[in-house]
Amino acid sequence: MIDFLVIGGGIAGLSAGARLSTMGIVTVLEGEDALGYHSSGRSAALFEANYGSGPTVALSRASADYFVSANGGYLTPRGLMLIAGADEKPGFEADAIELGMSAISVEAAMEHFPVLNPDVVTYAAYHENALDIDTDRMMQDFAKVIRANGGQVLTKQQVTEIQHDQIWRVTAKETFEARNVVNAAGAWADVVATMAGIDPIGLTPCRRSMVRIPAPGGLDVRTWPMLMGVGETWYAKPDAGSLLVSPAEEDPVDPHDAYTDDMVLAEGLARYEHWVTEPVTRVESNWAGLRSFAPDRTLVLGPDPDTPSFIWCAAQGGYGFLTAPAASQLIADLVSGTQPELEAEAVSALRPDRLR
Repeated sequence: MIDFLVIGGGIAGLSAGARLSTMGIVTVLEGEDALGYHSSGRSAALFEANYGSGPTVALSRASADYFVSANGGYLTPRGLMLIAGADEKPGFEADAIELGMSAISVEAAMEHFPVLNPDVVTYAAYHENALDIDTDRMMQDFAKVIRANGGQVLTKQQVTEIQHDQIWRVTAKETFEARNVVNAAGAWADVVATMAGIDPIGLTPCRRSMVRIPAPGGLDVRTWPMLMGVGETWYAKPDAGSLLVSPAEEDPVDPHDAYTDDMVLAEGLARYEHWVTEPVTRVESNWAGLRSFAPDRTLVLGPDPDTPSFIWCAAQGGYGFLTAPAASQLIADLVSGTQPELEAEAVSALRPDRLR
């Protein structure tokens, strides 16, 4: 008998499975050929503890120690810079305060990101506490914990049916019996809930696209910060010697294996090009992922109030890696009845009870 059957092999399911594996036998089912195939494998992979709503920030800050101390640490320096034009001062100041950034001169900004156009950049702010996350190693390490504690992590296990009486029976390639089901199915979390006879939470998957371009001017971009516009209308981030550029869109879609829209990518590249002196002449690759939000744009974590053996780990909304260490610990605390370390107000804002 499986104690916790986790549906979804992204960062949400793997982290929750690892925490719960100290409390019983865990099996993770991933429908694709590889772990982290969907949103987790298409992440911008940045740890920025001030990013998101209040409960999200609480989770990110509670996760910080894990990122630094666990398994040798998962973070490397990156930095974050915000830029704005002359007509964007109010939005620039609000974003800088929210992200805990300090204003710097345009000249200083160009030292960090040399291809900025000083004719259009009027304001800049920066902080160094944004860090790259080794997302793949993080997922693999959580999977190792599950296996070390006697559990399984299985791929190519697309769930097709869920039944519940005294126990859960989940059918994929075979039928699995479990005392509890953990819904960590990302954009498909409401689909899984409906299949299980559980009321959905009103999840909305939203597409976000990314394009990889060659390093501007052939420069070495390895030490450049992530760069973003006011209101997060676009961003650019160095990656493996190239530059990632995103239009930072949030287009509602049905859950699917996401792909890019050429017009959306073109608009995103145009926004980026407005701020720099080096035009984009070639695209190396592009992809899209789905960021899924509950109606209040806050994660949904913990046992369903009507069916406690159905446990939610959903609505990460692009904050999955940032919050995974603390989010998974909160799930384990709520399941075991342990007093969470998070403040009670944050816990209430994260539990599925608020949506019933």
